[in-house]
Amino acid sequence: MTAMTPDNARHAILDAALNDAAFEGWTDVMLGKAALKAGLPKGASALYFPNGVIEVIQFWSDRMDTSARDKIEALDLKTLKIRERVTESVAIRLSEVGRHEEAARRAQARLTLPDGVGTGAKLTWNAADMIWRAIGDTSTDANFYSKRAVLSAVLASTAPIWLSDALPGKPDARRFLDRRIANVMQFEKLKAQVRKATANAPNPAQILGSLRYGLPKGGLPTRRRKRSIRRGAG
Repeated sequence: MTAMTPDNARHAILDAALNDAAFEGWTDVMLGKAALKAGLPKGASALYFPNGVIEVIQFWSDRMDTSARDKIEALDLKTLKIRERVTESVAIRLSEVGRHEEAARRAQARLTLPDGVGTGAKLTWNAADMIWRAIGDTSTDANFYSKRAVLSAVLASTAPIWLSDALPGKPDARRFLDRRIANVMQFEKLKAQVRKATANAPNPAQILGSLRYGLPKGGLPTRRRKRSIRRGAG
């Protein structure tokens, strides 16, 4: 028996499991068989994946994230608009399932069970985070979370369509993805318009405070004026 490093053993078990999961589903019995097919001794699956099939699915998702990130970063991103970057990156990530679409469908079903729901949400968030980082997002404020939350929703809604589209090139899934990304971009545009329209509006917290303590001398400063005041005070 050829010696394997722990990481190689985990990859070998996963590769064997992907073939069997398409027919047997993601079960502990399937995982035990996969370890044997990978050339490992009986019980090895519990050693390398102590949390069972949920951990194997997570390992698979992490592996797809890593591969997709390399492909996204290899794109000529500077020539693409932000909408094109996101759309192409989502398509690349979804394409990582390759020929294991049935295993992916069964993995999705497995993650809807009580012990997998949290992991499913985490893996979708991780994929969204990977995409934003790969295309150069450097946000650290509230936009960091809103971008990932919105893209997580896009990934979660597009994945089942992607896996059910049997046509070459996934034309139906790509049209669905284009519509979802268009909706997201419209939402982002609306947010920007709202921020611009309310730039000179009084701060709601100050309004509430004035009801209790009275208006400050000179009236309520707007957000923009308040920033100028703080800079002048510095």
